[in-house]
Amino acid sequence: MENPDVVLIGAGIMSATLGILLKELDPNCKIEIYERLSEAASESSDAWNNAGTGHAAFCELNYTPEKEDGSIDISKALKISEAYEVSRQFWSYLVQKGVLKNPEDFIHSIPHISFVWGKENVAFLKKRHEALVQKSLFKRMLFSSDETVLEEWMPLVMHDRPKDEVHAATYMPIGTDVNFGSLTRLLFEYLKNQDGIELYFDTEVEKLKKQDDGSWRIKVRNLETRKSRKIKTPFVFIGAGGGSLPLLEKANIEEGDGYGGFPISGQWLRCMNPEIIKQHKAKVYGKASVGSPPMSVPHIDTRIIDGKQELLFGPYAGFTTKFLKNGSYLDLIKSIQTDNIVPMLSAGIHNIPLTKYLIEQVMQSQEDRMEALKNYFPNAKSEDWVLETAGKRVQVIKKDKNGKGVLEFGTEVVNDDDGSLAVLLGASPGASTSVSIMIEVISKCFAKKYQSAEWQNKFKEMIPAFGESLNDNDELCTQIRAMTSTTLKLVN
Repeated sequence: MENPDVVLIGAGIMSATLGILLKELDPNCKIEIYERLSEAASESSDAWNNAGTGHAAFCELNYTPEKEDGSIDISKALKISEAYEVSRQFWSYLVQKGVLKNPEDFIHSIPHISFVWGKENVAFLKKRHEALVQKSLFKRMLFSSDETVLEEWMPLVMHDRPKDEVHAATYMPIGTDVNFGSLTRLLFEYLKNQDGIELYFDTEVEKLKKQDDGSWRIKVRNLETRKSRKIKTPFVFIGAGGGSLPLLEKANIEEGDGYGGFPISGQWLRCMNPEIIKQHKAKVYGKASVGSPPMSVPHIDTRIIDGKQELLFGPYAGFTTKFLKNGSYLDLIKSIQTDNIVPMLSAGIHNIPLTKYLIEQVMQSQEDRMEALKNYFPNAKSEDWVLETAGKRVQVIKKDKNGKGVLEFGTEVVNDDDGSLAVLLGASPGASTSVSIMIEVISKCFAKKYQSAEWQNKFKEMIPAFGESLNDNDELCTQIRAMTSTTLKLVN
């Protein structure tokens, strides 16, 4: 293929989603996809690397912080939950169309639970529940501090807890577990068989330069044959996980000035005892300990990976200089440039507690990790658990209005002013909200087509509630959830 209409860099969930969306909107669209590894979804999208699966803000307490006046800010939770419903609608459309043959290959119903102990935390959880259940998306959420009920919801967590402990939980029966590695590979399996799609593995982007006519000249190299080739395209999307920042720097656009990244490694304790695994079927999230960063929220997590039920606890974080699991220890050093050195240094100075936390995590022994686990599983035995290495997160550092650096915990899209380039940076809750994020990319980078009646009608076909909010519409929320639950074979 010469001069494709679209180039996607990185074969993760974001590129897969954008590729499918664009091909549905414009069947004649010619797309080339480049991935430096030998298969799709080997980094952030892979099930073992992805810390959050099925993020819908049902149980993640860091999405609902307590304000200084004691009230609960639910705005982020509402936005994430709304976005996750968009993903469910799109996946349902793909199942109905036959793109995804069997939803059980990537999604399952798993209750989402928030669990806390101590009077202050119980009071916080109760206020959070009272605020959220006012909204359509959260009306099904239950709250209880009754030990009998809690034992029914999460027997493994409640067994042999201290008798004098005050505890409470919220329970969302319609939570899900999503294997984004499996979903991504299924999407690419479909894409590669479509006319006008070329998928290149073991291929690295060496150069990325904007031309005078607004197009992009890209030089790629096959890592096996060492042969290079050049491509010209009017649009590039970079969704390469931790590899996105170095590529943004290669692109050298004004909008990318000042951006940096702070890499964080992840680890899990994985249960190897089948008898214990089958006793727990829920995602149970707690509160991050005092002084810990937002992404350190501990959870004991049922996952369905390759058709098998797994049980993980974590995440345990650590400092790294790699931007990718398969990256280089020089990634962080190489990312420091004249335009971002001040923001990165100032972000480092203002986030010393985070650095201290990461160092402490690196120094932890198996006994230390087991102590953390015992807060959620009092009878845990070390011999039943092994340490697994998860993926890398690169937290976004960006310039504030004073030119100093701010550490962002979330997902961010950077695009140039003419919409010819879009770059995805950041981490959680990215994968779960991938469809909404890619629709945002399309709205900015294909603005005229996006506003056309043809594309708007197609969006409405793919996402029945497109352009409408489910948060304040009980009837629509009930209708959409019933539809997606039936198609995706989920509890409703």
